[in-house]
Amino acid sequence: MVIGIAIARPIDNMLLAQPIFFSSNLPTLTKKTNLRASLQPHKNFPPLRVSPMPKPLGVRTRTKTLLVPFQKKGGVQICHSLKKESEVGGNDGRDWTTSFLLFLLWAALIYYVFFLTPNQTPSRDLYFLKKLLNLKGDDGFRMNEVLVSLWYIMGLWPLVYSMLLLPTGRSSKNSIPVWPFLILSCFGGAYALLPYFVLWKPPAPPVEETQLKTWPLNFLESKVTASISLVAGVAIIIYAGLAGQDMWKEFYQYFRESKFIHITSIDFIVLSTFAPFWVYNDMTARKWFDKGSWLLPISLIPFLGPGLYLLLRPSLSTVAISQTPVEPE
Repeated sequence: MVIGIAIARPIDNMLLAQPIFFSSNLPTLTKKTNLRASLQPHKNFPPLRVSPMPKPLGVRTRTKTLLVPFQKKGGVQICHSLKKESEVGGNDGRDWTTSFLLFLLWAALIYYVFFLTPNQTPSRDLYFLKKLLNLKGDDGFRMNEVLVSLWYIMGLWPLVYSMLLLPTGRSSKNSIPVWPFLILSCFGGAYALLPYFVLWKPPAPPVEETQLKTWPLNFLESKVTASISLVAGVAIIIYAGLAGQDMWKEFYQYFRESKFIHITSIDFIVLSTFAPFWVYNDMTARKWFDKGSWLLPISLIPFLGPGLYLLLRPSLSTVAISQTPVEPE
């Protein structure tokens, strides 16, 4: 007995039926029959050829290669991750949107500082500056407590940003170093840091453990430095908070009239606004997002939030530094 079975296979979008015949004269299994021999195909049985499925027309294949080599330098494990995509049009272009917007913000601030800020009391501004720099002796004039607090806390912001940007905020895709901008921020504040934010391109270059033991990383990574800056910031804020209502009204009047106080106040606001992002960047680079994500909302508190993070964050010598940005899960 011969059974005919039609098997259909797609060839070039056409279904062709090809009959394949199987013989029913299969040997029967008995007790004395070898099982392996009994399962051999019949001699007259034609070989069954299976045609592979044709590749659909117009479909391109995509191949992704993920190379994750690990190397260890000076005791600090550094992970290098490279993703390569071999497809037509697969180009990792440079996104200029964020940099362009930051440049516009910086240009608008500079224009506002030079042309739109109030400048009704230039002689008084010079007098205040000399008093704050201790260039004038005690002449009986009592400085505004809120203004004094703003002046001293602005002196702590460059230290906080240095601890956030070194080494995890460095740029590796261009030759722009971060330290000149940090030095200029001691005099220009956010107006000197924003150009680096425009030019910054992650990820940060790897760090060796020997570098962590040398200046300035050993100073910036020290918990003593973080503790002193946080305690000093808390004391300054408490000093301003204890100032009377009249002092705050007087400071607001200074803000409306004085170019010096107006520019300094805007500087404080801009530094406080960008600090949470650099806290997040440093947190992910240290692979501490799962445990320290609760500090992100707290970092919105001006100065105190970033200062608390710097005190609680893990040391670079105890964590692996990833060369690629880590996305939260």
